[in-house]
Amino acid sequence: MPTSTDHALIDKFLDSLWLEKGLSDNTLKSYRHDLQGFEKWVSEQKKQFTTITRIDLTSYLSYRMKCGLKGRSTARSLSCLRALYRYLLREKLISDDPTLRVENPKLGRPLPDTLTESDVEKLLAAPDIETPIGMRDRTMLEVLYACGLRVSELTNLKLSEINLRQGVIRIVGKGSKERLVPMGEEAITWLGRYLQETRNELLKKNLAQDIVFPSNRGVAMTRQTFWHRVRAMAKKAGIEKKLSPHTLRHAFATHLLNHGADLRVVQLLLGHADLSTTQIYTHIAKQRMKELHQMHHPRG
Repeated sequence: MPTSTDHALIDKFLDSLWLEKGLSDNTLKSYRHDLQGFEKWVSEQKKQFTTITRIDLTSYLSYRMKCGLKGRSTARSLSCLRALYRYLLREKLISDDPTLRVENPKLGRPLPDTLTESDVEKLLAAPDIETPIGMRDRTMLEVLYACGLRVSELTNLKLSEINLRQGVIRIVGKGSKERLVPMGEEAITWLGRYLQETRNELLKKNLAQDIVFPSNRGVAMTRQTFWHRVRAMAKKAGIEKKLSPHTLRHAFATHLLNHGADLRVVQLLLGHADLSTTQIYTHIAKQRMKELHQMHHPRG
């Protein structure tokens, strides 16, 4: 049976978190759930929060993993316990922090969701290009997929950053780092047609706007608005995969690698500061290669 002392400590600790950091109700609820699980385990070991050692904590984390809880959930629980023991140390209820030399569980990096080349073709064909909004959406998808842009880079794109003659876009990405990204013939064609036939109609009276892809109110589109549009188009195209705002960016990188692009070139095109960030796409490309080998090789 959990002790009333530990139960009271949980309440005081969560109150202090709420006062100091203004955490949301959902976060506090998650912390309470994690701490109550820890409290139950501590009680079964006939101990209290203030008598727990580093070895005890390691045993607790191993116990969680054996119970089938995922590494990410266990890492969150450990983060909560670190905060708890910092609080107990500050309140002088303990003299040593048992979480100091406890390592986080290895999580691995989740593979990003992506689309096949067939999926991308279906998504690109979904907008109704007979309407101004449909023409804008088709062009946005073409540019997004051709250049591997972040959604915010696309929605903030300005006319002054496009050079149709040279076929490049100048992007100022994270950390104010500038990169030049080639568009490819398809994107150049769609963008040229959109700028000539459609953009002014969407701008309405705001013709002085430098934004390339305005909303139907003639002002800059938010990334959330565009993301709603992408989901609607995916539904229309019959794509049932889980999508994220980065889905076409992931597809851009994966498809380049599948067709033999150099990893460092993909890194430059995506604007990644560190090559290790780009390397996650090699796992997707390798998986695709395995699938193709199994499908087409006589001894696959």
